[in-house]
Amino acid sequence: MKRSALLFGALMLGAANAASAQGLSMQMSNGWTFSFAGNVNIFAMYQKVSDGDATGSAGQLVGSAEAKGLYYGTGLLPAFATFSAKGKEGNTDLGVHFGFAPQVQCGGNSHDCFGAQIDMRQVFMTIGGDWGTITAGKELGVYQRSNILNDQTLFGVGGGGIAPGGTTLGRIGFGYIYPNFVPQFTYSSPAGRSTSFNIGLMEPSAFGAYNELTTPRIEAEVTFKAGSNLSVFVGGTAQNGKDPVADESKTAVGASGGLTYKGSTFAIHGSGYYGKGLGTTLMFSPLSYDAAGDLTTSYGYYGQITFTPAGSKATIAGSYGSSFLKDADDTFKTENSLISGGVYYQATKSLKMVFEGDYMWSKDGEGSGKNKAFTGAFGLMLFY
Repeated sequence: MKRSALLFGALMLGAANAASAQGLSMQMSNGWTFSFAGNVNIFAMYQKVSDGDATGSAGQLVGSAEAKGLYYGTGLLPAFATFSAKGKEGNTDLGVHFGFAPQVQCGGNSHDCFGAQIDMRQVFMTIGGDWGTITAGKELGVYQRSNILNDQTLFGVGGGGIAPGGTTLGRIGFGYIYPNFVPQFTYSSPAGRSTSFNIGLMEPSAFGAYNELTTPRIEAEVTFKAGSNLSVFVGGTAQNGKDPVADESKTAVGASGGLTYKGSTFAIHGSGYYGKGLGTTLMFSPLSYDAAGDLTTSYGYYGQITFTPAGSKATIAGSYGSSFLKDADDTFKTENSLISGGVYYQATKSLKMVFEGDYMWSKDGEGSGKNKAFTGAFGLMLFY
């Protein structure tokens, strides 16, 4: 099966600058096709956190205590094993997809590492035809999906703490909010057109006291393509929740947008987002509301450039981005920022070597305090 090495989202989503490989594909007697694909990756990461003085704001991703350490683990992209089956019955295209995301690290530099962590990221069906496709099940969310799928650190490390128990953060919380894999019914317009869109009804998420949820969350994204080089996207989300005790309702909302230009040897990407009640880093985290129960405001952006010399197997990439969170009364404002640079070398058709350096910091108030950290990483990624 011809496949783009996606795999933060799914085989069906693809990803920028992916490594092509051949997966296993079998034609079954009933006319359906079964396929198996995925990746295994491991990174050696050294991180040093400097002694800092930013301790007063919620949502800081870089700690204030001096620390350093060496650890192994998967990067932002976990290892993946995906199983898919596709068939056609009449004029209807049908499919099912399962995505397992195991990890290699113990977390905390523990010697005795018992029990592999397996994340069941994807379980969904697809129903499609000339009219488009419906995705029903657990899959990557629509809102801010384009941000993460264009992120260079999808094939690297990006941000994260010392000895993480899960994947690293990449640029999550340093330029966009993680959309997560959520139960959904999503419609996608037919592929191959200059304008395409996705609109989904997601299982709603509680935010603070607003935990009486009777309607789905709406997430949507529209993409416009101008030729083969330039694409622009805009997206949004809205979710209503009710506090059953105070008998009060509020609606969390968000907007996002960005553009990508791909030339023969270089590509640029820029995007940003704004939201109320979405929180930061992880969508609808406890940081989506403040101590008074009011919805917090979050916003951020990142810019990225990649360069692949003609005839070269190496891609050089650099990016800068920030995420901000503040409460309704402006009593606090938190900034998390990341500068990332890396070389991503396609050693063979399936094997990628990654060399990456990441400098990140957190600020509180109006720059009154700052915590800093640096991570250097080397990794191997094998896509099959």
